[in-house]
Amino acid sequence: MKRVLQALCTGTARPFNGAELSAIVKRPRDGVVQLLEEGFAPDEQADRRVHGGPEKAVHLYPLDHHTAWREELKDKAALAFLDEPGAFGSNLSISDIGEHDVFIGDRFRVGTAVIEINQPRQPCWKIDHRFGVKGMTARIVQTGRSGWYFRVIEPGEVQAQDTLERIEDGHPNWSVARVFTALIHGKATREDLTQLAQLPRLSPQIQAKAIKRLG
Repeated sequence: MKRVLQALCTGTARPFNGAELSAIVKRPRDGVVQLLEEGFAPDEQADRRVHGGPEKAVHLYPLDHHTAWREELKDKAALAFLDEPGAFGSNLSISDIGEHDVFIGDRFRVGTAVIEINQPRQPCWKIDHRFGVKGMTARIVQTGRSGWYFRVIEPGEVQAQDTLERIEDGHPNWSVARVFTALIHGKATREDLTQLAQLPRLSPQIQAKAIKRLG
């Protein structure tokens, strides 16, 4: 699998909801950007308790999902946001790729860096607030249009128009879509939970969620 990186986006923490800050707004960057263990330099996360860090270093939200949202959203202001490649807080903006196409543990080279998929993105209320549309977070859970996170295996340099190329396959039975359905949408069987609790390359936080569900 090879896909062209159409935009590389980063952001800074800004006022978002009263006194609360957020860096969900990501803007395209020109030129070469360093990718380090905890993400692009610079790229901020306002609430480090739940965002950022080595297990959520890079976020990809497929650009094809923007097309699906255009068919569903009616608010003109919300539709305008969809013209921004980083509208959902995505760092990597790429078309013709989705949650059913990629798997936990898949490794990709982008620029001179190597990154590895380790978990789906769990949506939160900030998406509703960003777009000014209630129910978008719930709709992501229903549709599985989640996007996903990478950890950084080898730091490097990345820029728009680089190629994202899969160089190593992960767990063929555990697509990002299946993990999202199992743990975020809550459709996991006990066998699913048992496997996820010990799945190599899956984020430790997601493994812990499976273990907790097992009781």
